[in-house]
Amino acid sequence: MKKFISGNDAVAEGVRLAKPHVISAYPITPQTIAVERLSEMVEDGSLKAEYMHVESEHSALAAAMGVSSVGARAFTATSSQGLLYMSECLPYASGARMPIVMMNANRALATPWNIYGDQMDSMAVLNAGWIQVYVEDAQEALDMMIQAYKIAEHPQVLAPMMVNLDGFVLTHTYELVDIPEQTKVDEFLPPIQLSKQIMDVNDPKSLCISAGNDFNMEFKIKQEKDLQASRKIINEVDKSFGDMFGRYYNGMIDTYMCEDADYVLVTTGSVTGTVRIVIDKMRAEGHKVGVLKLRYVRPFPVQEVRDVLKNVKKIGIIDKNISFGYEGTMFTNVNSALLDMDNAPKSYNFIGGLGGRDITKENITEVYEKLMSDEPIDKVNYMNVRCDV
Repeated sequence: MKKFISGNDAVAEGVRLAKPHVISAYPITPQTIAVERLSEMVEDGSLKAEYMHVESEHSALAAAMGVSSVGARAFTATSSQGLLYMSECLPYASGARMPIVMMNANRALATPWNIYGDQMDSMAVLNAGWIQVYVEDAQEALDMMIQAYKIAEHPQVLAPMMVNLDGFVLTHTYELVDIPEQTKVDEFLPPIQLSKQIMDVNDPKSLCISAGNDFNMEFKIKQEKDLQASRKIINEVDKSFGDMFGRYYNGMIDTYMCEDADYVLVTTGSVTGTVRIVIDKMRAEGHKVGVLKLRYVRPFPVQEVRDVLKNVKKIGIIDKNISFGYEGTMFTNVNSALLDMDNAPKSYNFIGGLGGRDITKENITEVYEKLMSDEPIDKVNYMNVRCDV
């Protein structure tokens, strides 16, 4: 069945199909509509779940941890300052290996106060031990809610997962979305089955334990190795989803017109769609340009990035964030992936979209033109700045 719905609605539909046992919710713009829709589904009986309207974002994730600790399927959602308010709980959930799924509506951080979309919030918590995926449109948002549970709950992964949508650009934009049949989703995503780390009165155990310098490092290395190994599960789940539903997202990354490209932009999220439109126009004019979309940022797709960019002359990394005092976070990550390459492409950072400012087709065209020019380019560039600062 196809519906004309927003990105927030698409998230709610995907969560409904995944059948969580408990939704712990606290409203914050621009994700509020997603949890409102879920509350309506619980009320009308189309989703058999407990709905907890808690008093803060911190409590929303803490409640989800309690749900996960007894082997139930948990969902929560947040944005911006709410994600930062949750930040104390984020490493608790990942360290305890709780496969919680959370939707984050990417939004700017204060100060100045701003409700519009950039990616400063999720980039600020990259080190929290969560799998992070960034979606391009509402269809991918719905599909990733389903895939996220299958990935997070896999016995070789057992990590919480954050599905990121660009605030307003995706959360509030309406498009035609294909909603899968419940029976097919049930076949793809069986009921949660956790055995080792759940609370059980018949088999008592401790969660969120203390570990001093005698064993703490080993816990963290185990967590790191499993997150690294989750790449294989991510690719397997994406393929099995495509085989069943006909929509493949190519796993860790996606590419467009990169096979023979000399100049490639690296993107995350919704800006990728704008870049595709510009590429079509520039290809018609004879320019060999392409785009590499980073779908997953944690774990980072190191080898996939190297394979795509090995014959490229120059790349531009678009960051909707700044790691203040240095450069864009994705620029740092991509450059790290390129370090061991022979003849690595020259890379340049283009920071834009902060506070929800549009990244237009004209902005993208200008970036490609800079890459194609023989003129020197600054290592870090700011897109569409309106005044001297």
